[in-house]
Order: sequence, then C-alpha cells, then structure tokens
Amino acid sequence: MTDRVARGRTAGQHGDRAVRPRAWAAPVRAMSRILNADGSPRTPQPARSGRSGIVDCGLYVDGERRPGRFEYADALAAARRERDGFVWLGVHEPDLTEMTEIAATFGLHELAVEDAVKAEQRPKLEHFGEIVFLVLRTARYCEHAELTENSEVVETGQVMLFIGPHFLISVRHGDACRLSPVRADLEAKRDLLRQGPWAVAYAITDRVVDLYLEVSDRLEDDLDVLEADVFDRQSSGRIQRIYQMKRELVEFKRAVVPLQRPLITLTSQANRAVPQEVRRYFRDVQDHLSRTVEQVNSYDDLLNSILQARLAQVTVDQNNDMRKIAAWAAIGAVWTAIAGIYGMNFDNMPELRWTYGYPAIWAVNLALSFVLYRWFRRNGWL
Repeated sequence: MTDRVARGRTAGQHGDRAVRPRAWAAPVRAMSRILNADGSPRTPQPARSGRSGIVDCGLYVDGERRPGRFEYADALAAARRERDGFVWLGVHEPDLTEMTEIAATFGLHELAVEDAVKAEQRPKLEHFGEIVFLVLRTARYCEHAELTENSEVVETGQVMLFIGPHFLISVRHGDACRLSPVRADLEAKRDLLRQGPWAVAYAITDRVVDLYLEVSDRLEDDLDVLEADVFDRQSSGRIQRIYQMKRELVEFKRAVVPLQRPLITLTSQANRAVPQEVRRYFRDVQDHLSRTVEQVNSYDDLLNSILQARLAQVTVDQNNDMRKIAAWAAIGAVWTAIAGIYGMNFDNMPELRWTYGYPAIWAVNLALSFVLYRWFRRNGWL
C-alpha cells in the first residue's frame, strides 16, 4: 500500500492524553533560541535552501482574506493586531528544519513538532497550553479495474492541525486529502470564518470525514462484487482477494475508529476552547463519523462471513472430490476382485475350461460397473 502512514506510538508515550508543558519550559526554549551557549546573541542563520513545504499562507480579518502574499511571521503579527484576525498556514510534508522555524514563530511545543514531521500518529487531541494539536488520518479510495490479491483499495495519509488563538497551521502528509478545495469553499463562507481558527479546523475535519463516507460507499460496492464471486460456481473465488480486502479494510478502520474520541472531546460542553457555534458544526461531523464507523464494523463482519463461506466451500469441494475418487475406486475394485479370483493358481476351479468364460467375465464386470455407476450418480457421488 503506497503512501501508508506507520502505526501510532505505543502506550507509555503521550498518546491521546493531554500533555502540558511546564510553565518555565517555553521561556527557556525561547531564550536558548536567542542566545548562544556562552550568552552572546546568535547570528542570523542563512536562508534554508531546497524545497519549501509551505503551500499557502492567508491572513483573515473579520471573515475575509486580506489580499496579497504574506510571510507567516508578518501575517501572525498582523493578525495579533486585529481583534478578529487569524492566520491559516498550510504546509505539505515539511522537513524538521522548516518545521522548527515555524514552531519558533508560533510557539509550538517541541513534542508536537516532532509528531508533525514524522507523521506516525493515530488520531488524537492534545493541549499544549493555549495551543490545541489535532491529528487526523485521511483516506481516499483508489480506483481499480478489478479486485485482485494485489489491489490497492484505500490510500491513507495524515493531516495535523495546530490551533492557536490567532492561527491555524495545517500539516499534510500524503495526497489522500488535498486542502486547497477546503480553503476555497471556506473563504466563500464569511459568517463561518468569523468564528476564527476553529472554523477552519471544522472545515478540514468535515472534509476528512466526508472522504471517509465516500470510501465507505465504494468499499460496499467492492464487497458486493466479492460476495457475488464467492457464491458464483463458475468463478474461482480466490481466497487471496478476500485477505487483501481484509487488509485494506483494517487500514481504513485504523483511520476512522480512533477519531471518535477526539470528536467527543471537541463537542463536549466542558470544552471551552471551541466556540459554541462551531461545536454545533463538529456535532454534525461526529454524526457522519458515527455512521462511517457503523458501516466499517458491518463491513468487517460481512467480510469475515464471506471468508468463512469461502473456506466452507473449499471444504465442501474437497469432500466432493474425495467422494468421486471413492466412487471410481469402488467401480475399479469390481474388476480387481474378479481378476484376482481367476488369477489364482488352482487346478480345480470352475469355469476354467468353459467356452464362454471370457466373454461372460467381461459381461459381469461391465454389468456390475454400470450398476455401481448408476447408484453413485443417483446418490450424488458422481
């Protein structure tokens, strides 16, 4: 599976629980960025060469985007001067150096920065002071002409959101969910944009969950085809395809199911970080996610049933083959038994010098074979 995001961190690390930095940690890191080890001011670092992960940086005031291009540091300073201003910085697969520079400007926690670069997290919600770190796993359906044991059905990626008082930073990994259409749609909704960075967080989450629904609907079509092939006696119904579909469904399930807990937290009345109006929108997203989770669980059960049915078919086919072999062996045993009797080396045996003995033995063999064949056919053995 291409563009797969690795497994989240194991238990024992910060996982889904909120990790709050100590009160003195941020000032110490800030001073260490300004001063060298000997206490002298640091010299400005030369501009970093190479590909930039910054896709777009927009300054929004009172629900409208200010025209022009902005550096994120200048945009953040301008947003802080406005009462209803905020910055939406979009980043695609940044390296550690670039993400560290962004973190220094926006005051992001170093643990969240590490997560944003490595993209090895499961869906979660963490609080770092006034900044909220939300991790989403994205999914996209991959078109394929035919489902095979090597087909890629679901492509996954990650979107990580840093939500602060005057900014939202979206860090995207993979191409499963592009955010430029989300920005274009949201900029046409001024009333929603007035809600600030959390409105952007809702729009991105809504887009991710909508893609879940699309993937879920397409997976249902694949399962219908797979189920029809399994019960079609003319089809081979290779079991490898079922296992491949099972793997793809598990990958999709890892993206969908863990997101329930962060959304429950965001829609909770006790969560004062999210504006009340935006919480209503998040509840709609939660409803869509619940529907997707129910579908995924039902698909998992259906796929298990299909797998069990195919295994049962294999067992039945093997039993049918064994019955056919046993039936033909019984027919052959008639010829062997008669040939064995008349192959004995006894002098005084009846019919040895009978003129019609040879054709009579052929007639008896053929007659018994025909009777056995008809009997086995009538009982479904042949």
